[in-house]
Amino acid sequence: MRRADRPGDLGWVVMAHGEVYDQQFGWDTDFEALVARIVADYATDHDPAREAAWVAEVDGERAGCIFLVAGEEPGMAKLRILLVTPVARGLGIGTRLVSECLAFARAAGYRQVTLWTNDVLVSARRIYDAFGFVLADEEPHRRFGHDLIGQNWILNL
Repeated sequence: MRRADRPGDLGWVVMAHGEVYDQQFGWDTDFEALVARIVADYATDHDPAREAAWVAEVDGERAGCIFLVAGEEPGMAKLRILLVTPVARGLGIGTRLVSECLAFARAAGYRQVTLWTNDVLVSARRIYDAFGFVLADEEPHRRFGHDLIGQNWILNL
Protein backbone atom coordinates (compact mmCIF):
# COMPACT_ATOMS: atom_id res chain seq x y z
CA MET A 1 0.00 0.00 0.00
CA ARG A 2 1.26 3.45 -0.89
CA ARG A 3 0.10 6.97 -1.54
CA ALA A 4 -1.45 7.56 -4.96
CA ASP A 5 1.25 9.97 -6.02
CA ARG A 6 2.92 8.35 -9.02
CA PRO A 7 2.26 9.29 -12.63
CA GLY A 8 -0.63 7.21 -13.90
CA ASP A 9 -2.16 6.50 -10.47
CA LEU A 10 -5.05 8.93 -10.78
CA GLY A 11 -5.80 7.95 -14.35
CA TRP A 12 -5.76 4.29 -13.33
CA VAL A 13 -8.32 5.01 -10.59
CA VAL A 14 -10.75 6.43 -13.15
CA MET A 15 -10.11 3.70 -15.73
CA ALA A 16 -10.33 0.85 -13.23
CA HIS A 17 -13.62 2.10 -11.81
CA GLY A 18 -15.09 2.46 -15.28
CA GLU A 19 -14.01 -1.00 -16.40
CA VAL A 20 -14.76 -2.91 -13.19
CA TYR A 21 -18.20 -1.43 -12.61
CA ASP A 22 -19.15 -1.96 -16.25
CA GLN A 23 -18.02 -5.60 -16.14
CA GLN A 24 -19.53 -6.36 -12.75
CA PHE A 25 -22.74 -4.30 -12.77
CA GLY A 26 -23.20 -2.99 -16.31
CA TRP A 27 -22.87 0.61 -15.12
CA ASP A 28 -22.51 3.18 -17.88
CA THR A 29 -19.97 5.96 -18.34
CA ASP A 30 -21.91 8.28 -16.03
CA PHE A 31 -20.25 6.40 -13.17
CA GLU A 32 -16.81 6.81 -14.71
CA ALA A 33 -17.56 10.54 -15.10
CA LEU A 34 -18.45 10.77 -11.40
CA VAL A 35 -15.17 9.10 -10.45
CA ALA A 36 -13.29 11.39 -12.85
CA ARG A 37 -14.79 14.46 -11.13
CA ILE A 38 -13.82 13.16 -7.69
CA VAL A 39 -10.28 12.43 -8.86
CA ALA A 40 -9.96 15.76 -10.71
CA ASP A 41 -11.11 17.71 -7.66
CA TYR A 42 -8.61 15.85 -5.52
CA ALA A 43 -5.77 16.32 -8.03
CA THR A 44 -6.27 20.04 -8.45
CA ASP A 45 -7.16 21.16 -4.95
CA HIS A 46 -6.41 18.77 -2.09
CA ASP A 47 -4.84 19.68 1.22
CA PRO A 48 -2.13 17.04 1.87
CA ALA A 49 -2.45 17.54 5.64
CA ARG A 50 -6.17 16.68 5.59
CA GLU A 51 -6.76 14.68 2.40
CA ALA A 52 -5.03 11.65 0.92
CA ALA A 53 -5.37 8.84 -1.60
CA TRP A 54 -3.83 5.38 -1.59
CA VAL A 55 -3.16 2.66 -4.13
CA ALA A 56 -2.69 -0.98 -3.20
CA GLU A 57 -0.45 -3.13 -5.35
CA VAL A 58 -0.15 -6.88 -5.76
CA ASP A 59 3.03 -8.14 -7.43
CA GLY A 60 3.78 -4.62 -8.67
CA GLU A 61 0.36 -4.14 -10.29
CA ARG A 62 -2.26 -1.69 -9.07
CA ALA A 63 -5.04 -3.65 -7.38
CA GLY A 64 -7.05 -1.17 -5.32
CA CYS A 65 -7.55 2.39 -4.18
CA ILE A 66 -9.29 4.67 -1.70
CA PHE A 67 -9.53 8.43 -1.15
CA LEU A 68 -10.22 10.55 1.93
CA VAL A 69 -11.32 14.14 1.33
CA ALA A 70 -12.65 16.91 3.55
CA GLY A 71 -16.39 17.06 4.00
CA GLU A 72 -18.63 20.10 3.79
CA GLU A 73 -18.61 20.64 7.55
CA PRO A 74 -15.59 21.15 9.83
CA GLY A 75 -14.45 17.93 11.45
CA MET A 76 -16.12 15.78 8.79
CA ALA A 77 -14.32 13.77 6.10
CA LYS A 78 -15.57 11.67 3.21
CA LEU A 79 -14.29 8.22 2.31
CA ARG A 80 -14.44 8.03 -1.49
CA ILE A 81 -14.02 5.56 -4.34
CA LEU A 82 -12.89 2.39 -2.59
CA LEU A 83 -12.09 -0.24 -5.21
CA VAL A 84 -10.39 -3.62 -5.23
CA THR A 85 -9.93 -5.23 -8.62
CA PRO A 86 -11.62 -8.61 -9.11
CA VAL A 87 -8.32 -10.51 -9.34
CA ALA A 88 -7.18 -9.07 -6.00
CA ARG A 89 -10.36 -9.69 -4.02
CA GLY A 90 -10.14 -12.00 -1.04
CA LEU A 91 -6.65 -10.80 -0.09
CA GLY A 92 -7.80 -8.33 2.57
CA ILE A 93 -6.90 -5.31 0.44
CA GLY A 94 -10.25 -3.56 0.95
CA THR A 95 -9.94 -3.87 4.71
CA ARG A 96 -6.35 -2.59 4.65
CA LEU A 97 -7.31 0.38 2.47
CA VAL A 98 -10.18 1.38 4.77
CA SER A 99 -7.96 0.91 7.84
CA GLU A 100 -5.27 3.18 6.38
CA CYS A 101 -7.88 5.75 5.39
CA LEU A 102 -9.44 5.84 8.86
CA ALA A 103 -6.06 6.02 10.61
CA PHE A 104 -5.24 9.04 8.47
CA ALA A 105 -8.64 10.60 9.27
CA ARG A 106 -8.02 10.21 13.01
CA ALA A 107 -4.50 11.63 12.75
CA ALA A 108 -5.83 14.59 10.73
CA GLY A 109 -8.27 15.37 13.54
CA TYR A 110 -11.56 14.47 11.89
CA ARG A 111 -14.45 13.61 14.22
CA GLN A 112 -16.59 11.85 11.65
CA VAL A 113 -16.23 10.06 8.31
CA THR A 114 -19.13 9.70 5.91
CA LEU A 115 -19.49 7.79 2.69
CA TRP A 116 -22.03 7.26 -0.06
CA THR A 117 -22.43 3.88 -1.72
CA ASN A 118 -25.06 1.69 -3.32
CA ASP A 119 -26.71 -1.38 -1.84
CA VAL A 120 -25.42 -3.67 -4.62
CA LEU A 121 -21.84 -3.18 -3.37
CA VAL A 122 -22.23 -5.91 -0.78
CA SER A 123 -18.53 -6.60 -0.09
CA ALA A 124 -17.71 -2.94 0.45
CA ARG A 125 -20.71 -2.50 2.74
CA ARG A 126 -19.55 -5.49 4.78
CA ILE A 127 -16.16 -3.80 5.26
CA TYR A 128 -17.77 -0.50 6.29
CA ASP A 129 -19.99 -2.31 8.77
CA ALA A 130 -17.00 -4.15 10.26
CA PHE A 131 -15.28 -0.81 10.94
CA GLY A 132 -18.35 0.50 12.73
CA PHE A 133 -19.94 2.62 10.03
CA VAL A 134 -23.70 2.95 10.55
CA LEU A 135 -26.24 3.20 7.76
CA ALA A 136 -27.73 6.69 8.16
CA ASP A 137 -30.22 6.68 5.30
CA GLU A 138 -30.94 5.23 1.90
CA GLU A 139 -32.88 6.35 -1.13
CA PRO A 140 -33.78 4.78 -4.46
CA HIS A 141 -32.34 6.54 -7.49
CA ARG A 142 -31.68 5.97 -11.17
CA ARG A 143 -28.05 6.48 -12.07
CA PHE A 144 -25.35 4.79 -14.07
CA GLY A 145 -28.05 3.23 -16.27
CA HIS A 146 -29.75 1.33 -13.44
CA ASP A 147 -32.28 1.59 -10.65
CA LEU A 148 -30.22 1.55 -7.45
CA ILE A 149 -30.52 2.27 -3.77
CA GLY A 150 -28.01 4.86 -2.64
CA GLN A 151 -26.84 4.72 0.94
CA ASN A 152 -25.17 7.19 3.27
CA TRP A 153 -23.02 5.70 6.02
CA ILE A 154 -21.45 7.50 9.02
CA LEU A 155 -18.61 6.65 11.40
CA ASN A 156 -17.94 8.72 14.51
CA LEU A 157 -14.22 8.61 15.28
